Amino acid sequence: MARAKWIGGFLGLLSGGPIGALAGFVLGALFDTMAGDNGLEATGYDTGGTYTGGTYTGDGYDRQRYRTGGDQSYRTDEGTRNGFLFSMLTLASYVIRADGKIMHSEMEAMRTFLRQNFGEAAVTQGNQIMLRLFERQKQMEQQQPGSYRQTIIEACQQLRMVLTESQRLQLLSLLAMLAKADSHVATEEIAALREITGYLGLSEAELNSMLNLGTTTLKDAYAVLEIDESATDDEVRAAYKRMVVKHHPDRVATLGEDVRAAAEKKLKEINEAKELIFKARGL
Repeated sequence: MARAKWIGGFLGLLSGGPIGALAGFVLGALFDTMAGDNGLEATGYDTGGTYTGGTYTGDGYDRQRYRTGGDQSYRTDEGTRNGFLFSMLTLASYVIRADGKIMHSEMEAMRTFLRQNFGEAAVTQGNQIMLRLFERQKQMEQQQPGSYRQTIIEACQQLRMVLTESQRLQLLSLLAMLAKADSHVATEEIAALREITGYLGLSEAELNSMLNLGTTTLKDAYAVLEIDESATDDEVRAAYKRMVVKHHPDRVATLGEDVRAAAEKKLKEINEAKELIFKARGL
């Protein structure tokens, strides 16, 4: 079986609990049926490199560093990465079906989202994983109504214990991006995102910030920085600095270059919101 190009089967610390149980249903079947270059591999990638340790305090947080080929860079933690990506699809399956139906436009938007953020290999694998999750959701709801929602709640609680705050923020950011991918976020999807946000241990202000990323109005720019228009200039500057630290791409670097790239895009949109506010205030 070929090495995975997007997600493998070992989910690290998420291999147990509700996420591990869903993965056993979803990924087990895919390991049996997918082969060739698009196949899934249960083992991790060859990460290489040597751990150099160290503490980075320039922007107020610790990080582990790895050295590869003489250049200091991050080594992907494949177990955490696989768990992160599978969790993203699991929560996305709940959001997409929040209104009780799965629209063709929503699935096409999901495939476009995967292609743009994770590459072509993610489209095939992600689509098959998502279809299996929908199948599992249908089975569980037929057996016991509300059981899939309960599984999602428990999965969020599991993620809250295992992932760092920055990883959970990036997870929420990707879910918000996916919800916006078809240019329409239904009321039911917003409610599902709010529910997920709370159980992940994040705030509604953080969700609103994600949903307003990439917008061009001044009001939305304030929401991106998690402040309101009555904030003082000093409060605006402080809010921006806080957002840069909280959403810095280095904080999610061990999840892989594609996840880090998505974080860089998010930080760029935070900077654009800041520039809009600064221009309006003459700062």
